[in-house]
Amino acid sequence: MAELIVMTQKNYDDLKKELEYLIKIKRPEIIERIAEARSHGDLSENAEYDAAREEQRSNEGKIAEIEYKLKYADIRKEDTDTSYVHLGSVVTVYDEDMEEEQVYTITSVIDVDVMAGKISVESPVGAALLRKRVGDKIAVKCPDGSDYTLKIVKIS
Repeated sequence: MAELIVMTQKNYDDLKKELEYLIKIKRPEIIERIAEARSHGDLSENAEYDAAREEQRSNEGKIAEIEYKLKYADIRKEDTDTSYVHLGSVVTVYDEDMEEEQVYTITSVIDVDVMAGKISVESPVGAALLRKRVGDKIAVKCPDGSDYTLKIVKIS
């Protein structure tokens, strides 16, 4: 069985809108471009045709990906409780090894933006932080097998 994909209702609704756009607007546009490129004759040396077909493959892949995410969506309500870490929490942690604070927003895999501090509930740090409270120390496992410690300073 496939794993469920944790997301908020907003994530789910945004994916439905994107899927609708890809199917109802973008797909017909691409089909029209393919037809136009075919009308120019020899397809073996037709860059327009090749580009349109590549865009079609990309669009169909994106449609399949979104349909999969919607099918296996595990919708979680957004919680405003700041007594523990959950989906949507903004968590300030202190890295004892690096002697610095980091701020992470715990998001679904749909909203991940590491450069903006948005990490997935399924990432090693996100998973380790879930359901923890201010003052808790957590061990985060690295892919190389080592681990490091973070202390939760603030939850908002």
